[in-house]
Amino acid sequence: CTSISTTTETTNGLKRHSNSISSSNGSTTTTDSPAAKRARLERYVADQQLLASQSIPTSHTPHVLHTTRLPDSKRKKILITGGAGFVGSHLTDRLMSEGHEVVVMDNFFTGRKANVEHWLHHPNFSLVRHDVIQPILLEVDQIYHLACPASPPHYQYNPVKTIKTSTMGTINMLGLAKRVKARILLASTSEIYGDPEVHPQPETYWGNVNTIGPRSCYDEGKRVAETMMCAYRDQNDVSIRIARIFNTFGPRMHPNDGRVVSNFIIQSLQNKDITIYGDGSNTRSFQYVDDLVNGLVKLMNGGCDTPINIGNPEEYTIKDFATKIRDMCGSESDIKYLPKVADDPTQRKADIRKAKKELDWEPRVTVDEGLKKTIEYFKGEVEAAGEIVPTGPDAVKPKGA
Repeated sequence: CTSISTTTETTNGLKRHSNSISSSNGSTTTTDSPAAKRARLERYVADQQLLASQSIPTSHTPHVLHTTRLPDSKRKKILITGGAGFVGSHLTDRLMSEGHEVVVMDNFFTGRKANVEHWLHHPNFSLVRHDVIQPILLEVDQIYHLACPASPPHYQYNPVKTIKTSTMGTINMLGLAKRVKARILLASTSEIYGDPEVHPQPETYWGNVNTIGPRSCYDEGKRVAETMMCAYRDQNDVSIRIARIFNTFGPRMHPNDGRVVSNFIIQSLQNKDITIYGDGSNTRSFQYVDDLVNGLVKLMNGGCDTPINIGNPEEYTIKDFATKIRDMCGSESDIKYLPKVADDPTQRKADIRKAKKELDWEPRVTVDEGLKKTIEYFKGEVEAAGEIVPTGPDAVKPKGA
């Protein structure tokens, strides 16, 4: 035996009509009225439209990023290799915010899913776990080829794999670009200049690199990657762009990457000794990640197909930079000097005259502004971890990727 009863309830001004169907075994099934079904469908559509217009706040990226809605004629499908890494995730934010479709490809050796999880729900975003040294078939309009460990302890952990990433990985991406007629940008590095004898370093400088030293797996890998890019341009008419990236810092740096900015901040926040390898007289120039991303996008969409330096020409000695970070953190850390690392360049400063001329680009974020944001980020990382032990100069596998 079955009985049917109708009830009406009002919630937030919306009347909901439902029928309760009771069966002889005591179970009750509720069916919504047509009006309630329509209201639920409208709420679902509204939720989907909201999700398609912004990122979702996460503990790693708590602020909301809004996306532009582009017509099909202007929306590009863009592949970022290494897109879950430090620089790649910020580039993902920029391109997603502009309304493009973004495919992030990463093997998560140094990349972290947390860097891009705020986009996982978005219909314009795809995440592919894949190693760039293996071929892949995709249909894309642009390729930002960023895949490769960039900190010495990480790229020295498996030097053969580092070389494969820069050579086989670049060959695979160039083959993809050739097949689908996509433009490809290579994230090269200021390390191709080695320990420079010309200061600052212009793009015309050929470099001074030890081909068999501990850093050569990265330095020479990037040098041959540039060679392959130009060969595909000249022989196969592939549209290429080459960015020579100088030291970059900002939120989402890997806490254990062993680079000076992350190490100095983590050590200062925990009032531990700040470790400098050598006498601290070596120089570097540091740019904030937002400036780098702006430069990469301008380069990709510009008309220059020869290498361009992307960096901040403001130069610091490592000792002065350590003191600056310690003071900004309000730390009581002492500075400790340890033996110099082999083949560590004595000086590094970007000559960006070409970037100014060809891209109308130069850094906009001051080092102090960038450090404030980066220090706040690492405060959260240290608080979440309880304690972070900085990585030294020796080769080591990334932790907590």
